Amino acid sequence: MARKQIKPELVTEDQKPKRVNRVNFIDLAYERIEELLINCKLKPGRQLTLQELQDETGLGRTPVHNAVSRLAVDTLLIVVPRYGLKVAPIDLARERLLLQLRKNIERFVVRLAVERASLSHRNQMLHIERALRERRNVITLAEFNQLDRRIDQILLSAADEPFLEHTLRPLHTIYRRIGFIHHTLTEGKADLSQTVDCHLSVLNAVANRHLDTALTATDALIGFVDSMFDEMEEGIDPRLLDCSIEPIFKI
Repeated sequence: MARKQIKPELVTEDQKPKRVNRVNFIDLAYERIEELLINCKLKPGRQLTLQELQDETGLGRTPVHNAVSRLAVDTLLIVVPRYGLKVAPIDLARERLLLQLRKNIERFVVRLAVERASLSHRNQMLHIERALRERRNVITLAEFNQLDRRIDQILLSAADEPFLEHTLRPLHTIYRRIGFIHHTLTEGKADLSQTVDCHLSVLNAVANRHLDTALTATDALIGFVDSMFDEMEEGIDPRLLDCSIEPIFKI
C-alpha cells in the first residue's frame, strides 16, 4: 500500500522559534568575582564560602563553582578542602617577580598588535585614546579600569593569538588590584595622570605602527607599576594585603 505523502507546510513568522540571547553565566560569575577581588570588596586573606559568593554575585551554584575553579587555577582564590575558600593574600615579592613575566608577554602582544592590527583595530585604538585624553584630568579609578579593560581587549584582538588572553588575564587582575590599593589606600597616591599617560603612549604608538616607540611605552608602563611596589613595601599596613593578620593592638 502506497504511503500517503505529507505536503510540507510553510512556517509563518509567528511560528518560528524565538531566538534567545544566551548569557554565559560562568563567564559572568568570573567577571563579577574578579571585580570584587580588584576593588578589595573580597579582602585579601578573607575566608568565605561558595554560598557567600553566590550571594555576592547573584548567580547560582554551578556558574559560581566553575568560576571559582578558574580563579583557583589563576591563583586568585584558594580552595581549602572541608573549610571553604580563601582569597589569596597579596605577596608583594611574588607579584613583583611576576611583573617581569607580564612585561615580556606584553611586549610580545604589542609586537604582534603592531604587525597585525587591522584598520578597524587601529581606529578603535585612536578612538579610545581620544576618550582617555579628554578625561585625563577628571577620570575616576573605576572609569579608568573600564577603559583599561577595553585597551587590553583591543590589543589582544589585534595580536590575534587567543592563547595570550588566558595567560594575561589573571596577571591583569593581579595588577589592577595592586593599582586599586595604591591609588585608594596609599596616602597621597590618588592621582592617575602618570598611568593614563603611559596608556596613551602605548595606544598611539600601536595605532600608528611605531614598534620601537610602542615597546618603549610598554616598558614605561611596567616601570610605573613596579614603582608602586617600592611605595607599598615601605610602609603599607600588612592587613591590607592579608586581612587574616592579627592587629598589633586589640581594642
